[in-house]
Amino acid sequence: MYIDSPCCDTACIPRKTCTMHNIALVPTQFLSAQDVASIVQRKGLSACLRGMADTIQADFLRWQAFDKCARVASHSAEGVIELMPIADDHSYAFKYVNGHPKNNALHGLPTVMAFGVLASVATGVPELLSELTLTTAIRTAATSVVAARALARPNSRSMALIGNGAQSEFQALAFHHLMGIEEVRLFDTDSLATAKLVDNLRGTALKVVVCASTAEAVRGADIVTTVTADKTNATILTPDMLEPGMHINGVGGDCPGKTELHPDVLRAASVFVEYEPQTRIEGDLQQLPADFAVTELWQVLSGKVVGRSSEAQITVFDSVGFALEDYSALRFMRDTAQELGLGQRLALIPGLDDPKDLYSLVRPSVVKTGVSAPALSPEAVAA
Repeated sequence: MYIDSPCCDTACIPRKTCTMHNIALVPTQFLSAQDVASIVQRKGLSACLRGMADTIQADFLRWQAFDKCARVASHSAEGVIELMPIADDHSYAFKYVNGHPKNNALHGLPTVMAFGVLASVATGVPELLSELTLTTAIRTAATSVVAARALARPNSRSMALIGNGAQSEFQALAFHHLMGIEEVRLFDTDSLATAKLVDNLRGTALKVVVCASTAEAVRGADIVTTVTADKTNATILTPDMLEPGMHINGVGGDCPGKTELHPDVLRAASVFVEYEPQTRIEGDLQQLPADFAVTELWQVLSGKVVGRSSEAQITVFDSVGFALEDYSALRFMRDTAQELGLGQRLALIPGLDDPKDLYSLVRPSVVKTGVSAPALSPEAVAA
């Protein structure tokens, strides 16, 4: 049980006191998977996608304010575990995320699982600890729309969705609610995944068309979203499938050795990325020489560079996921949880009367209550 603990300085961090152990604690807001699900259910997925997209776009427009680096990855034969850090002058954020394509079949686990932290730059206090598995699906779909609003034809109404796994519903509904997509054309080598997606989209205003191949799905589509999971240099989309004016949202190629687009698809298009140093290592861009020209998305959003220049232009957003989007996602979920009164408080960090006396947390109670231990004799000391 915890109670409020008064503080002599109003600028100090609010603390709680554990009544069982009489220890002051610095509270960290915690959002569980159920908390985030409750946010989406209460606010509505459409509103969450819109709010997330607006937050991401606003933060991309502050691109120069962030201390950025490519994520740190640990690769194995089974998958990858990554750490994605970023900071501005006010907040530091990171996301822990994995990618294990065999998880579902072998372990009954999601391919992608994640959590993240938002901390104060001024003090280092972790102010928020949140699940980011569900949140990442929402932020990835929202980022796709932020890019497509700048790069796809404004009158786009149909989208092919290649890969119908855990991310697919969020992509379909984000493009439906935020860009006016009316028809989604589906293909996955796993027919059960497609059946799941069809069932989950039932009751929406989307027209859903199940296709027998990638080529059939992309035929006539204004936007093509590829979001496959296999950790291989796959060739999902080939040059013969391209049509004038098409926008390609390449989401699944997101680590070394994992691609979806034939290199000539990139050569035939204008290519846009989140953070170039990371995408050259992880994206479909890894297949091309280091001097192949690309444009970072923030430059288009800020008006520094033109995105789509003609109706016939083919554009590619080589999306690998960047830490700035997770920073935005954590901010959005934190603020929305506070608005709805959701979340919990965790005691991750102890509060100390004397910050230099960490040992006071474990000092034997006989000493803490002021009772002196008996003096040892010289013989005992010698022994």
